[in-house]
Amino acid sequence: MEALKIKDRAPGGWDCVSLGEVMLRLDPGEGRIHTTRLFSTWEGGGEYNVARGLRRCFGLRTAIATAFADNPVGRLLEDFILQGGVDPSLIRWVPYDGIGRTVRNGLNFTERGHGVRAAVGCSDRGNTAISQTKPGDFDWDDILGAAHGARWLHTGGIFAALSPSTPLVAAEALEKARQYGTITSFDLNYRESLWKAIGGKTKAQEVNRALVSKIDVLFGNEEDFSATLGIKLEGVKEDFAELPVAGYEAMLREVAKSYPNLKLVATTLRTARSASRNLWGAMAIYQDQIAFLPQREIEILDRVGGGDSFASGLIYGMLTGRPASWAVACGVAHGALAMSTPGDTSTATLAEVERVMQGGPARISR
Repeated sequence: MEALKIKDRAPGGWDCVSLGEVMLRLDPGEGRIHTTRLFSTWEGGGEYNVARGLRRCFGLRTAIATAFADNPVGRLLEDFILQGGVDPSLIRWVPYDGIGRTVRNGLNFTERGHGVRAAVGCSDRGNTAISQTKPGDFDWDDILGAAHGARWLHTGGIFAALSPSTPLVAAEALEKARQYGTITSFDLNYRESLWKAIGGKTKAQEVNRALVSKIDVLFGNEEDFSATLGIKLEGVKEDFAELPVAGYEAMLREVAKSYPNLKLVATTLRTARSASRNLWGAMAIYQDQIAFLPQREIEILDRVGGGDSFASGLIYGMLTGRPASWAVACGVAHGALAMSTPGDTSTATLAEVERVMQGGPARISR
């Protein structure tokens, strides 16, 4: 496996650009979706969460390439993005027809879960503006070329599952990134609900295998690798009560062998004792060497976005020239902190991440 070669950021350019959907999340807090009378709102999306974490926690310059229906919900999402510090200049605004017959913005209803009650997600995202995007809608020569010199491009399997055209947009972006020497990453993020009506795992593997052959850095968990690439984790029971470290290493090496274009492959290690208590760690392979951070027990307030925050922490480590072991530890700490607060996105600071990495206590800071 080759080392990552990260180019300099152009003046006024971006450290990372994410390509994907941003939805309005409606959160019943401690309640249930089907009984609540009050929702808090947040923005969120698998690809976007990475760009926001890199900006808000790690202070890098990021942007989101997405599309919204131009109505008050779309403008609310823009306002959230502005609050998060992510550059909104790449948003495509699509005229709204008044009722959402031709285009709309996605909604994501999410319960956090607690104890024996698992988290629940219910998406309402059909016919969204970004799902209708096509090759040519984004000027990748401008985004990735000398004008902005984006150093890293991140996208994933959620975006690729939205419609027949979104994998083509992702492929276009990834090919342009290779042309301009931009590092690319992809989070497999398998969601059965997105694939079941359009071909299931067979279609997911067809689409994801083609895209993974074009990238540098791959993220996923054991289910992602199995469902989207057909590479299974051996030696684990259905309840995932015990995670075999040797099995994970073998799985990562098989992924790297199957896709020689990959330069880094990373997986989170999660064992859910309950919705509120998880064992959490990670492993990666880089330059044929394994970087491993064993699981530790963490308490969960809201697990959504933990994997995305792991990805942004690892990307920050690699963009700043740290060893892979440091980057993995940074990702694990950032993911753990993200799951300690409500919403998809991280509210952590770099100082907090570094304190968790160093094993600092959770004593009050004042």
